[in-house]
Amino acid sequence: MDTTVLEIRTGTRTVTDLTGEAQAFVDGRGDGLLHAFAPHATVGLALVETGAGSDEDLVDLLEDNLLPRDDRYRHAHGSPGHGADHLLPALLAPSLSVPVLDGRLALGTWQSLVLVDTNRDNPRRQVRLSFLG
Repeated sequence: MDTTVLEIRTGTRTVTDLTGEAQAFVDGRGDGLLHAFAPHATVGLALVETGAGSDEDLVDLLEDNLLPRDDRYRHAHGSPGHGADHLLPALLAPSLSVPVLDGRLALGTWQSLVLVDTNRDNPRRQVRLSFLG
């Protein structure tokens, strides 16, 4: 198994596209499996379409409907609504796997591998990419 760690600054971006970095990591490796893992309690990974509004719709769904940023949460330290950030990984897992065929991610036409981070208290993130041939 080969592995690398991506260092990511999310800042005010909630959805960060990692597809290019993931493809560069598996490029030329043949057939296998890419596993991505974010070792954080407040982020998730997803396969979504980006650039056509779906990434913004995902953020709206999370923050306006599923995990509103208010004072309802028992986990209450940090910025207002931070308790919601700790529930995000229950909805979007912090890991996922993608098949690799002939050194290429076997994603659907519009799929992108993204990091979803609603936590504005910590803009520094890591994602470990591992390839198993």
